[in-house]
Amino acid sequence: MATRRFDPERRDRIIDAALDVIAAQGVAGASHRRIAEQAGVPLGSMTYHFAGMDELLTEAFRRFGDSIADRFDEQLAGAADVEGARRAVVDLIHLDLLDSQRDLVLTHELYTLAARKPVFRQITRDWMARSRRALGLHFDPVTCRMLDALIEGLFIHAALDTEPHHRSTTVEAVARITTPLNHTEHTTLEVATQ
Repeated sequence: MATRRFDPERRDRIIDAALDVIAAQGVAGASHRRIAEQAGVPLGSMTYHFAGMDELLTEAFRRFGDSIADRFDEQLAGAADVEGARRAVVDLIHLDLLDSQRDLVLTHELYTLAARKPVFRQITRDWMARSRRALGLHFDPVTCRMLDALIEGLFIHAALDTEPHHRSTTVEAVARITTPLNHTEHTTLEVATQ
C-alpha cells in the first residue's frame, strides 16, 4: 500500500507556481495542469489544497500584493526624513516596480480580475491601504493618495507606453506632489477648481 508523502510546503509551492504561470501565460492560460507541472506536484494536489481556481488565484494574488506592500513597508520605514522618503518612493518605482516585467504583468492581471470580481477588488484595496500606511510614515493622507496614484499610474504607463520612463521625471513628480503649497498658492488653486 502506497503511503502519502508528507510535504508541508506543497500548498505554498502551488501558490508560487500559480504566480509564475500567470506571469508567463496570463490568468487565461493558468490551468490546474500547468500550475501543477510548474509546482512539481501531482494534479490531484490542486483540488486537495484548493476548492477551485478562484480560491487559488485569490491566495496567489493576495501573496503578490503582500509582497509588494512588504517592500513599501521596508523602504519607507528605512527613510530617516521626508527627503529620504522621496528617494525611497522613486527607488520603489524605478528599482523595484518598473524594472520587473513579472510584477507589471501580475499587477495588470490582478487589475483585470478586480474590475470584475469583488474578492480581487478587495485584494487591491488592501494593497492600497498598506501602501498608503507606509507612505503615511512621512506624508499626510492626501499626499499619500496622490503618491499612490502616481505609482499606480506609472505602472500602467510603463506597461503600455513605448517611451522609456526617466528617473528624473519621476523625481520631479514626487517633489511636486510632496512639496506643500504655501497659503497663496493654495487659495489660488481652490479658486481655480471652483
